[in-house]
Amino acid sequence: MKLPLLCATKNATKCATKLILVLISIVLLQACEPAPAPQDANALQTVSGQPVDQTRGVRLPQDHGPHLAQGIEWWYVTANLTADTGETFGAQWTLFRTQMPLPFKSTWWDNQLYFAHFALQHQQSHVAFERFARAGQASISASPFSAQLDDWSLTSSGQDFLPLQMHAKQDNYAIDVSLKQSPMVLHGNNGYSQKTASGHASYYFSYPFLDTSGTLTFNGQQYTVTGNAWYDREWSASLLDKSQLGWDWFSLVSTDSPKQGLMVFCIRDAQQHYNNCSGTRITEHGAATPIPHANIKLQVLAHTELGGTKYPSQWQIDLPGLAPIVVDTLTKDSRNRLTIPYWEGRVQTSGGFIGLGYAELAGYE
Repeated sequence: MKLPLLCATKNATKCATKLILVLISIVLLQACEPAPAPQDANALQTVSGQPVDQTRGVRLPQDHGPHLAQGIEWWYVTANLTADTGETFGAQWTLFRTQMPLPFKSTWWDNQLYFAHFALQHQQSHVAFERFARAGQASISASPFSAQLDDWSLTSSGQDFLPLQMHAKQDNYAIDVSLKQSPMVLHGNNGYSQKTASGHASYYFSYPFLDTSGTLTFNGQQYTVTGNAWYDREWSASLLDKSQLGWDWFSLVSTDSPKQGLMVFCIRDAQQHYNNCSGTRITEHGAATPIPHANIKLQVLAHTELGGTKYPSQWQIDLPGLAPIVVDTLTKDSRNRLTIPYWEGRVQTSGGFIGLGYAELAGYE
């Protein structure tokens, strides 16, 4: 799933206004021409663009690159890492592209906004950073693959997609790791992932078992780290109905051998009830079995209050053929308090699936 909710939250107007100000600042730093007055900020509440075609299928290597006809897409990595000291860390690296027409004309703007997120966590500490850009400052190519914004980058080391090198640095925090040797997994129906009963859908594939090694700097101290990273690739016109608030999303990798993977997401309605779920079970070699909505039961067992908002901190997932799975957050305050706020952090699981992973909680702000 993997996307911070683009202004389709209860603070939509505030969020959209922030995005407009970001856009204006980007372009005014260049050169722009006079144009009509700005449009209503509420027009940015829903992502636009051409819906994905169910018959198209995933096409590689071109689908590693951008899809400018769709309103939103992302290149998204989350990782659970262990240092040579035995300490554990979480990492997130993401580049987003979204259609964002300006309310005035500019020779410097191509109606595409790029923004990147970089976050690290250790014990109960979580830091998150963001950057915004237009085309040129940010660039994406399909083959050889490269996605970068300034000096934050995710690039293929050679002509093949894998291995990848991931790099980001901000203040006293940095990551520089290689990502290797994972099967590619198609979610949904051959990559076509339906999100709502009304037909919102994306194309969605992952590399869930990336062997990861390199260095990580947290609060000025550098560590040598290894672990597992999960890479998500997704593009869509839009993911939600206007009546829906957000989602809970999980990417889980077993700590048993051989590795097994599990992806589950549930979209929430206006009353914060889970009303549409989907998932994928993944074998060590990447064979994917879709899990339909009727076979997923997600319930919240515990909450934590952060900044006056209640967030789930423990869940139970019930799936056919497995004992109940209990999911616990590790870093309790994993909020990315950025222009688009959302919770993104490490989780561990017990019961019917024992492992580590990441959860994303969108639409709780």
